[in-house]
Amino acid sequence: MKKSFLMLAALTALIATSCRKIEVDGDGNGGGNNGGNGNEVIIEGTLTSSVTLDDPSKKYILRNMVYVTNGATFTVKPGITVYGELATKGTLVITRGAKINAEGTADKPIVFTSEAAEANRRAGDWGGVVILGNASTNATYNGRSGIGEIEGNVNNGAGYGLYGGEGAPNDNDNSGILKYARIEYAGFAFLPDKELNSLTLGAVGRGTTIEYVQISYALDDAIECFGGTVNLKHIVTYKTLDDDFDTDNGYTGKVQYGIVLRDSSRADISKVEGFESDNDANGTTNTPQTGAVYSNMTVIGPRAATNNVGNSLFLAAAQIRRNSSISIFNSVIMGWPIGILIDDSKGNPTSANATSNKLVLKNVSISGCAKPLDYVKNASGADWGLAAMQTWFNEPAKNNLIYATNDELKLTNPFKYDGPNFIPQAGSPLTAAGAADFSDAKLASGFDQVNFRGAVGASGPESTWWQGWTSFK
Repeated sequence: MKKSFLMLAALTALIATSCRKIEVDGDGNGGGNNGGNGNEVIIEGTLTSSVTLDDPSKKYILRNMVYVTNGATFTVKPGITVYGELATKGTLVITRGAKINAEGTADKPIVFTSEAAEANRRAGDWGGVVILGNASTNATYNGRSGIGEIEGNVNNGAGYGLYGGEGAPNDNDNSGILKYARIEYAGFAFLPDKELNSLTLGAVGRGTTIEYVQISYALDDAIECFGGTVNLKHIVTYKTLDDDFDTDNGYTGKVQYGIVLRDSSRADISKVEGFESDNDANGTTNTPQTGAVYSNMTVIGPRAATNNVGNSLFLAAAQIRRNSSISIFNSVIMGWPIGILIDDSKGNPTSANATSNKLVLKNVSISGCAKPLDYVKNASGADWGLAAMQTWFNEPAKNNLIYATNDELKLTNPFKYDGPNFIPQAGSPLTAAGAADFSDAKLASGFDQVNFRGAVGASGPESTWWQGWTSFK
């Protein structure tokens, strides 16, 4: 078998071109499983110079923690597949100051997936993609505010697992581009509540582009944002085990067009949600306060019909807690045990953010949920109350709507796991006049002003953006 290695010594001593490939002599007879030629490129160690993966005849394999450092760029060309090694839980870490340049196309998406044979791939086969930047965060590390240590045993003696621009954060920081890409079967449970996710973002700045990304079979969360300002657009999460969009430590980015499709049989022991959001683990008033803004999300849970229960560990489409102030607009929540859960049980009351208009829900449709709304009071006894929450949610100016069944929304076939269709049918209330509204100040910039609720429109490019480059199998 012919193998190649990309590693620190070879990169710094032997390579001067943009394509960092070191060939190690072998028999060259092609005993591998990549198109029959057996060429493997093992990528490992600390990369201090830029690397380009561009040869579709090769099998690129991440071994252990691969750190991209020293301002280097990790480039993956359209149509290339990158594999995480099973035995070592291969993981790609883009450290502060470095960049990823993985820009696929609709017909040639980039795929990050498990090294296992396709029939044997399982959630948690490898560690996923970690991007760390220099933007703002409310995290603290070893007494230093504005800097955090990413979860999942990523950090080392060189500090390659740290995120945040301590002392001088740059909210326009640019960690590169991830576009038309799929991340599959990733995540790693190093310790309880100390997991790697499929896509882990630590203080990533808004100069970074993350668009048209599908995350499938995540072991823990599909995407977790620890601080930062990066905006996300056209995101699909499929059969996640834990949470789909998890936000912590002062994340304040903007997210538009997101599809969540859950498998009713797959749920994590920690209870799972489509959105889970904390200001920080203790619900403090540390700033920046977590305040992501979402619009045009379609968040599909386990209950296709009211008599479908699914795994008992499903909790809510959105659990907003621990002094978070995220906001959701022009969106659809379908088939969860609980639609929106505002949880005051730990830290400063999250409900105070709702009553002060820092946490806003407008033009949100909830369907087929056993409890469309729920509330958990503060452990100290402070109690906003479910009735007050219901009154707040149902204020006429907010134009929020609750439906008993999912069928009333008239999506084509949203619960078909192996071939879903999220396009609204004729007569869907999601495309009716006034269904969407972008007049709130939180939507003043950074959002396309479309005329439908949910992630998918009824016609044109807005109805097909999720097709072709994705995989539902």
